[in-house]
Parts: sequence; structure tokens; C-alpha cells
Amino acid sequence: MPGDPLWNSIKVRELVDQRQPGALVRLGREHRGWTLDELGRHLGCSAATVSRMERRTRVTDLTLIHRAASTVGVPQHVLVSSLAPPTPTGPTATRVSASPHAEEDPMRRRSLLATTATVPAALLLGMDRALADTPPPTHRGALDARMASARELYDKGAHTQLLALLPSLLADAHATASSRRELDQARLSSVYSLSAALLIKLGSYDRARLTADRARTWAEVSGSALAAAAATRELAIVLRHQDRGEEAQTLMESAAARLEATGLRTDAASSAYAQMLCTLAYTAARGNQRTDALTMTQEARHAARRLPTRAPAGRLFPISPAAVDLYTVGVHWALGDAGAALEAGQHLRPEHFPTAERKARLGTDMARAWWAWGRPEQTAHALLNAHRASPGEVRDRPAIRNIVTELVQRHPRTAGVRELHAAVSAQPLAG
Repeated sequence: MPGDPLWNSIKVRELVDQRQPGALVRLGREHRGWTLDELGRHLGCSAATVSRMERRTRVTDLTLIHRAASTVGVPQHVLVSSLAPPTPTGPTATRVSASPHAEEDPMRRRSLLATTATVPAALLLGMDRALADTPPPTHRGALDARMASARELYDKGAHTQLLALLPSLLADAHATASSRRELDQARLSSVYSLSAALLIKLGSYDRARLTADRARTWAEVSGSALAAAAATRELAIVLRHQDRGEEAQTLMESAAARLEATGLRTDAASSAYAQMLCTLAYTAARGNQRTDALTMTQEARHAARRLPTRAPAGRLFPISPAAVDLYTVGVHWALGDAGAALEAGQHLRPEHFPTAERKARLGTDMARAWWAWGRPEQTAHALLNAHRASPGEVRDRPAIRNIVTELVQRHPRTAGVRELHAAVSAQPLAG
């Protein structure tokens, strides 16, 4: 039972930290007084299969481990935590500057995040609690409708409202997934993917890593190729931010290959494939792999050419030809070619994008290119456009806030800088 003191014991915490889900199953089996044969009969497999599952540290059958854990009473949050890869502990240099080539040490980065974080700390703490121990379900309404509302908040850049909503949404998605229906498990994966996407925007990469890992786990359990692609994408983005670009690229290449192998017979599959190529291109660009990045960009453009200019409501990957062009801006910026980035985005307009988040992303991506090109006035103008579309995209993203700070410090009298500073910080610029 989830309330059993066993699952709050030091022994269980050690097994979770050591990433030994099989040992957790053995602990639950022995706690119930079952033999290997008895658990095997419940699972429909041999005692030898159960024994191998319990002894292995590497999970080879995710579905079986989930069924076994549920059968012997391992709480879901305990099992999923044991399946998540460990968070890197070694020091790494993480980019926080507007320049793709500038790097900061971890202490400086923590300081920057502390000064630029704009969401209430209590909301992040609430998310921590929900990830550590899934709260009881609230059943506040139809899950699909609430998931759609959460996605709308993300698309509006309403980050604080979404962060406040996610713990209860995760609780209800977990309760729904207890049905063991694949569609419900895919829904839970989607909520975790959305959580990861938000936490990435906020610069909370450790939390994002955990939620992306859980999204991927539940996607694999559900068997949904689209949910798996979404989860893999979020995990790859986190890894990229943690300077683990090679791992991120390997993940994305595998995800793109799996999607391509389906034959891409529907627009939804083609959209997912184009999105994977876009993310892969940007990941390659951040790794300074110019040829791969530009090749993937071209392939993404080819994959998206037959997609509608406006994706249907509710599509998991709402990619469009204009969205691919916007990714091209980011790819050139990441390769250090601000001129090519500005050229790629010169014909893009906010009306090409259906959501406030994407309209604002056009502004912030063009602002990064203008800033790298040494044009503070155009940078401020682009950021003001982004702020008008979605204030959260400028206010809540640490890297973009960093550009605003540098503009204020280095170009306080440039046209648009005072207005931008007042809009982002809610106070006028002195002097």
C-alpha cells in the first residue's frame, strides 16, 4: 500500500538513489511473503524471468517492471524516481549569455538565475512536492479539457498560472493512468512533457530533467510514438542545456528515425517528424556541427512543405513552414552567423504564428540575432514586440532577461531601452 512505512524507509531511498527498480520489486515481493513463482504467476511469466528482472540494474522490459511494481505495491512515484537517470554532479559550464560562444561558470549561473527568476518560489516548491510524492487526485473536471487549458496557458506565456496548475493536473493524470489504458498513460506522459517544457523556459533544468524522464517512461509504457517523440524532444533539450549535446543529438536522431520508419502517413506524424528535425538541427548547431545543422534544416523544410500554414487545434506538434523558418533563425544564430539569422527571419511576421508564445519567440529569436550583430536599438525593438505578444517570454526566460540587463547597463539611452526596462521590471530606468 502507498501509505506503508516501508516505502518511506531509508532502504527504499537508497535503492531509488542507486536506480535499482528491480530491487524495489524484490522488496515489495518479499514484503508480501511471495516467492518468485507466485509473482511469476501474477505476471504470467516464469520465476526465472522475475529473478532476472529483480537482479538487473538496467531495465530491459519497461512494461514488465511497471506491472511487477504495481502488483507488489511499489508506489508509482517511487518506481518512476528509480527509473530516472541520475542528475549529473560534476561541474559543467552552462551558456547563459546572448552569444552562443560565451560560457559562464556554475556559480555565476546560479547567481544569474536567482536574480532573473520571476515565478514565486512557493510555486516551484509546490512542483517539487508533487514530483517527490504525487498528491491525491482532485477530479476538478474532464482531464482532456484541463490539459487543453494548460496548453493554452503555455501558448499564452502565462507561466506563473501554469506552474500553479501543474501539481493538481499531474495528480489527476496519475489517477487516470491507473486505469492502465494506453491512452491514459499517454495523457500522463503529455502532462509531464508540458511540465518539462515550462521548466526549461524558467531555467529550472534539474526539475525539467526529472519531468522529461518521467514523460519518456510513461510514453514507452503507453506505446504511443507521438508521446514518445514529445518526451524525447524535451529530454534532449534539457540535455543540451546541461552541455550534454552529443547525448541529446543521439536521442533526437533515434526519435526521428523511429518516426520516419512509421511511413509518415498522417499529417500528425509528418508534423512530429519535422519538429524532430528542427530540434535536431538546433542541437547540432549548438554543437557547432554546421553541415549537419544546415542539412537537417533543409530536411525539416522539405518535411513541412505539405503541412498546413496553421496546424489544427490540439495537434501535439503544431509545426508549419513558417515555424521551420523560425528555427532556421535560431540555427544560424547558434552557429555564430547573425547575418544569416537576420536574413532567414526578415520575411517572418507575427501573423504567421497562431499563438502568443510563437509570436513572442519570433521577437526573442530576432533580438538575439540583432544583439549578436551589435544593433542595440533593433534588439530593444524586437524584445518590445516579444513582450507585447507575451510578457512571460521576455520576463521569465533567464537568457532573454540577461540581454535586457546588458542593454540597460550598456545602452541606457538607446531608443526603446527605457521602455523595455520599464515593461520587464515594472519600474522606470533611473536618470
